[in-house]
Amino acid sequence: MNSEMNALSDKQMVDFITNGYLVLQNELPDALHQSVMRQIDFAVQEEGNPGNNILPRVPDIAKFFETPVVKGALTSVLGPDYYMHPHRHMHYNQPGNQAPGGGQWHKDGYWSSMRSHRPWWVMMFYYTQDITEEMGPTAIMPGSQYSEKLPGGKTVLPTGKAGTIALVHFDLWHKASLNTSNVDRYMLKFQFVRLREPVSPSWNHVDPAVEFPADRPDARLNLWQDTWQWLLGNAGKPAAAGAQRKTADAHRHPAGVQRQADVAELEARLSDGDAVVRSRAADALGLLGEAAAGSAGRLRGLVQEASAEDAGLNAAYALGRMGAPGQQVLLELLSSGSKTASQRAAYGLQAAGAAAVPGLVEALRQSGENGRGLAAFVLGMNGAGASSAVPALIAAFEDESEWVRRNAVEALGMIGEPAALAVPALVRALREAVEGEARDGAVSGSSDAYAANQTYIANKIGYSAALSLLRIGRSGDPALVVSGLQAGLESRDRYARAYAFEALTALRTEEAVSLLIRHYRTARWCPDTHKASMF
Repeated sequence: MNSEMNALSDKQMVDFITNGYLVLQNELPDALHQSVMRQIDFAVQEEGNPGNNILPRVPDIAKFFETPVVKGALTSVLGPDYYMHPHRHMHYNQPGNQAPGGGQWHKDGYWSSMRSHRPWWVMMFYYTQDITEEMGPTAIMPGSQYSEKLPGGKTVLPTGKAGTIALVHFDLWHKASLNTSNVDRYMLKFQFVRLREPVSPSWNHVDPAVEFPADRPDARLNLWQDTWQWLLGNAGKPAAAGAQRKTADAHRHPAGVQRQADVAELEARLSDGDAVVRSRAADALGLLGEAAAGSAGRLRGLVQEASAEDAGLNAAYALGRMGAPGQQVLLELLSSGSKTASQRAAYGLQAAGAAAVPGLVEALRQSGENGRGLAAFVLGMNGAGASSAVPALIAAFEDESEWVRRNAVEALGMIGEPAALAVPALVRALREAVEGEARDGAVSGSSDAYAANQTYIANKIGYSAALSLLRIGRSGDPALVVSGLQAGLESRDRYARAYAFEALTALRTEEAVSLLIRHYRTARWCPDTHKASMF
């Protein structure tokens, strides 16, 4: 690994996959943290919270994210070409505020059309001062990142000296805690996105057979192994035989199960009155893979059970490991199940890997709106393994549903190849989305329940096309890509413009640099200019 990065270990990666967070420590001079604190305090007190502009307002903050600790952690989880997202926020927690940050457990608004169990996105909560529990650090709920409903469970309050960082899965449940001290508490929230699917481990990987905590009541061994294999670059493949055997043995119910001979016993437990027993039984059946394919019908019932989130999700991932019989059940639920069941089925189908691609292409063409959108989402999650689906995804750019179109646009950026087809289609989509802003006098919205609350994305198609070009634009014809990104710079969507800026920076052709210079001249920010010092 790069000597300038402190790469994460296998154990830390397992902890991140299972718990959804790591607490890290940046070793930086106290003087730097104190200087940044003074600048932030001045900005907040005299000008108000700068919102997304906190970084250009206090440029020294960038030094926090250039250390071996931060670069190593982000590279380990997101790969070497991760991108600092343009949304960031300075969280300010005053003593006496009885509802800091709204006071409720929540997940942050997400930036794709659906939440991803695989770590395409992460956040960092950065504390610029020594932080104690009394000062009200952001509380996090370990292991909650895969739950759509607030699961309950223990709460962790990260504490430590200035430079303490909580690296969290984007979908981890969290909230501001009460500040019972007499000190104002500041926290910088920054978000980061992966640009390409993994092809090999990007952390300090040495153990070919890691173990996951199979004895936890909320164990999700098939989900965790799917994420681990994906991060290794082995998406859709089972774990190494040694690891599979250890986790399967460790996941036995106290009564004991021994592979195929006890499939009937596991099936019986799927009807147990204890939700934890049902969840563990579904997980254990998934670890048996195709040997337990006869249980697919029983698992289908769990996926459809709205109130049993843990068991339903474990059942979906188990079905994804059971070959054609499991895939068939998941495809049927994707196309005709309830919103809850179809979304779980989508996550299960991503675990099935490239084998599910033909069925997903058929669903993209034939299902209702919900099924078509989910099919496009899963195809994107399959990355390069879904390259044969690129023509069908491009055809879906003409779908009557904006949500389906958006999923198809983002999927192309995650699949990548063949770039000769994908890149021109994305350039066209970006141009047309921006032209639509001027023609309609307003940018498009979305009526879909998954994305209806994303009011912070003004032009969802333009936004997704610009993000996809950031991911794969370098693989296309440079002149064509620059022409599309030039349109992106004119979008009314601030994030589409930001992605276009970054994609042009990545291209670095003479034309791209010239275009960047023209636009940067009006985008420059002077951190010394404010209402008390205008010039």
